[in-house]
Amino acid sequence: MRVLVVSDVHSNWVALSSIQEEFDYCLCIGDLVDYGTDPLPCIEWIKVHATACVRGNHDHAVAQRVEAKGSTGFRRLACATRPLHWELLDRVRMKYLARLPISQQITIEGVTFYLVHGTPRDPLDEYLGDNESAWTSRLQGINANFICVGHTHIPFHLDLGDKQVINPGSVGQPRDGDPRVSYAIIEDGKVTLKRQEYDIQAAIRQMEAAGLSGETLEMASSVLLNGRMTS
Repeated sequence: MRVLVVSDVHSNWVALSSIQEEFDYCLCIGDLVDYGTDPLPCIEWIKVHATACVRGNHDHAVAQRVEAKGSTGFRRLACATRPLHWELLDRVRMKYLARLPISQQITIEGVTFYLVHGTPRDPLDEYLGDNESAWTSRLQGINANFICVGHTHIPFHLDLGDKQVINPGSVGQPRDGDPRVSYAIIEDGKVTLKRQEYDIQAAIRQMEAAGLSGETLEMASSVLLNGRMTS
């Protein structure tokens, strides 16, 4: 059994389409949209290929038409890209995002997976890195072999003995200083965190064609090229 785990696609189709792994099942840990400018093929790919998918905070904000606020950092980028999503996404795709569960437990070939974008305590918004004691506390009462999380855009794998926590990192906007696409493969119980180069300049050109310009385009491009916010 070979399972592909992806998260935080953020409307970056060039990045998502670069993943050429063979897989039997795909798990998506949310944030299909926002920040990028090409949501349609990303949503369609997940609808076709994902065995299970949970809602991220940006999926929720787009689906509920929550206006982004802020003039700096990633908030500024969300302010620039979210209205574009409302123009591009039809009622069917908006409903798809709105109806994604905030957590999901699924058993595949006898192996149980628990999916949540943030943490079980705060499924949409809590950021938690590779802190073993904190995860042990958060996972009290969760009975699963693998807990798949996202949100931080930074990959990690924790073996807690009776369960394993996997954050595959971000497909569309890595933030660990490595700009390559980040994802995970679980094969016969073994977890591998993987990276894939992709055409970042093509992704930047797509954002420019979609209407991003000026300092906002420069900031978005810098994040993609450097795998982090640089200023």
